Amino acid sequence: MRIFVTGVSGCIGHYIAESLITETNHELYFLVRNPDKLQFDYNYRSGINILKGDLENILDYQDILGTINVAILTATCWGGEKESYAVNVEANINLINALSAEHCQQIIYFSTASILDRKNQLLPEAGKIGTDYIRTKYQCFVKLADLELYDRIITLYPTLVFGGASDKPYSHLSGGLKDILKWMGLIRWFNADGSFHFVHGKDIATVVTSLVENGHRLDPIYNKKLVLGNQPLTASQAIKIICKKINKRVYFQIPLPIWLANIFIKVFRIQMADWDYFCLNYRHFTYSQPVNPSTFSLSTYAPTLESLLDELSIK
Repeated sequence: MRIFVTGVSGCIGHYIAESLITETNHELYFLVRNPDKLQFDYNYRSGINILKGDLENILDYQDILGTINVAILTATCWGGEKESYAVNVEANINLINALSAEHCQQIIYFSTASILDRKNQLLPEAGKIGTDYIRTKYQCFVKLADLELYDRIITLYPTLVFGGASDKPYSHLSGGLKDILKWMGLIRWFNADGSFHFVHGKDIATVVTSLVENGHRLDPIYNKKLVLGNQPLTASQAIKIICKKINKRVYFQIPLPIWLANIFIKVFRIQMADWDYFCLNYRHFTYSQPVNPSTFSLSTYAPTLESLLDELSIK
C-alpha cells in the first residue's frame, strides 16, 4: 500500500513513522516542514519518501494524494486562533478531499479526547470555550461527516500522551513531568477529586500500525471512533504511585473538595481561562471503552503508571 503521513516530526509522529518503517513494507510518504527535525532513520529501507512542505499548502501534493491508499493525519497546531483553524480544520479537510475515492481505503484521523464527554459523545463546552487547539479539533470533527470519504475515516482520540527519548521528541506532558515532581513533597498531602486516562506514544503507534493492516475488520461497537488510553486512574492513586516511585511516603491525604478550590480562586482572585475553570469543575476526564494494544491482543508498552514511570526513568 501507499501510505501518506503528516506530523511525523512530533512525538506521536516519530513513534508511528518508526513503527511503519520497521514493521511494514509499505510505500511511505512523510510530509514534514523541516526534515532536519527527523530523528528516525528514513534511509532504513527503500520505499520511504520525505516530502518537504507545509500542511497549509497540502494541495501542492495533490497528484500523490490521488494515489494514496491510507492517510494518517497526526499533524496539529497547538495555538493561535487563525493558525489553528488553518491547520487543524482547513488543511486537514483539503487533504481528505484530495484523496481518491477509487484508491483510498482508510483515513486515520487524530482528534483529541478533550472534545468528548464521559459517554464518548461530543462535549459542547469544548466547541464553545475550549483552547484554540481543542475548539478547532471540535470544529474539524463536525465537518468530517459532510465529506465524500467520511465512511473511510477512523477517528482516534488520544487521552494524556506520554513519550519521548533521546531519539524522539518528548510529549508536552513528559517534558513537563520533572517540574511536577518538584512539587510532589507538597502535593502528596492532598487528595484531589479527579480521574484520567493516559497512553504512551509507542502504544499509539502499535494501534495505528494494526489499523493500517486490519482497520477494515474493526469491531462495529467502536463506530470507527477510538479513545486511546489505558484504564482510568484517580488523582489520589496517581499521587500515591508517583510518591512510592520517588521514595516519598504518603502518611495521609487531606481532601481538597471542589467548593474549597472555588473559594480560593475567588478570595485570591486567581485568573483562569473559561476552559481551565470548566476542567477544574468537570474533574473526571474518563471515557467508555478506552483502546490500547491489548484491545487487539497486542503487547502494551506502558499499561500502568508504574511501567510508564519506569520507561521515563523516574526514580
